[in-house]
Amino acid sequence: MIDDLQYGTRNKRGDWKPSSPIALPPLVRSKRTINLAGWLLSFVWPWNLITLGLTVLLWSLATPSIKTMQTLSLGWIVPLFFTNWLALFAWFGGWEFVLYRKRVQQRRFKYNGTFPSDKPAAYFWFNDQNIDNFIRSMFISVPIMVAMEVCALWLFANGWGSIEFVTEHPILFALLLVFIPVLHEAYFFFVHWFMHWEPFYQWCHSIHHNSINPSPWTSMSNHPIETVLQFLPFVIWIPLCPFLALYHLNTVALSSVLGHIGFEKIEINEKTAWSTHAYPHYLHHKHFDVNYCDDGYLPWDRWFGTWHDGTAEGEQLMQERFKTKAARKNSRTA
Repeated sequence: MIDDLQYGTRNKRGDWKPSSPIALPPLVRSKRTINLAGWLLSFVWPWNLITLGLTVLLWSLATPSIKTMQTLSLGWIVPLFFTNWLALFAWFGGWEFVLYRKRVQQRRFKYNGTFPSDKPAAYFWFNDQNIDNFIRSMFISVPIMVAMEVCALWLFANGWGSIEFVTEHPILFALLLVFIPVLHEAYFFFVHWFMHWEPFYQWCHSIHHNSINPSPWTSMSNHPIETVLQFLPFVIWIPLCPFLALYHLNTVALSSVLGHIGFEKIEINEKTAWSTHAYPHYLHHKHFDVNYCDDGYLPWDRWFGTWHDGTAEGEQLMQERFKTKAARKNSRTA
C-alpha cells in the first residue's frame, strides 16, 4: 500500500490534493528548451497507443465487408453497435468497478473524499449519480457515437475515402494519427468554452456538470447535443480514410475517462503507481470556469487565461478573474 500523503495532503473533509502544481505540457514546460522527447513519450504511452490498438482491433474484427456496408441494414449495424457498446462498457465499467465498486484503493489519491454513491441527489435520475451517468453514457452517448460511425462506414462503402490511403500515403497517415489527438484537444477547448455560454450551459452542459464528484461513468454523461458536438470533427476524415474517422471517434470516447477517473494515481502494486493526470479536469468540475481542456499537448488554458494549476496562487488568480467577470456583468446590467 502506497502512502498518498507522501505525494499530497488531505483536508478535514477527506479531499486529497497533490503537493506539486500541475505541470504544463512537456512540449512547453521550459521557457528555454523544448522537451520534445518527453512530449513524444507522454503522447504515445499509454492513452494514444491504447486507442490506436483498440481501433485496429475493432477495424479488423468488427468492421463488415464493403459490399455488406453498401446498404444500411440491421444485419450489420446491430452487431457493430453491440461490439462498440461492450468495448466501451468494459473500458468505463472496468475503471468504475475497480476504483468505485470494489474500492481497491479505498480513498488513497482520491481528490474528493466521498464516493458518488454516498450522496444521493434529486437532480440525478433515480436520485443516484451512478445510475444517471451510466444510462446517459451507455444508452444515449454511445448509440449516438455508433450512429455516426455507421454513417461514416456506409459512406466509405459507397465511394467516400479509401482504406488504401494507409499504404499509399504511410507518412501522411502516421502524421495524421499524431495530429488527431492534438486536434481533438484544441477543438475540445473551444467547444467546451462555448458550452459554458450561459444559455447553452443551462440547456445542455449543466447535465454533465451535475456530477461535481465525477467517476468513470461520468465520462460521456452528456446531453445528446453535447455528445454530437464533441464527436463532430471526425467528419473531416470521411472523404480521406475511414480508419482515421474511427480513430478520431475512439480518441474522443476513450480519452473522456481521463478527467473523470477521480484519482491522481492508480496503484499497480505496493510500490508502483501510474499517474492519471486527471487533476486539471477535476478542478474544472469543482470550480466550473477553469481548465477547459486537460492541456496535455498544448497549454490552451494558459494561453486564454483559464489555467488553474492547483496551487494557492492558481486559486487567487481564479478568484480575481471571477471578480473581474462579475464586475463586468454587473456593469452591463446597471
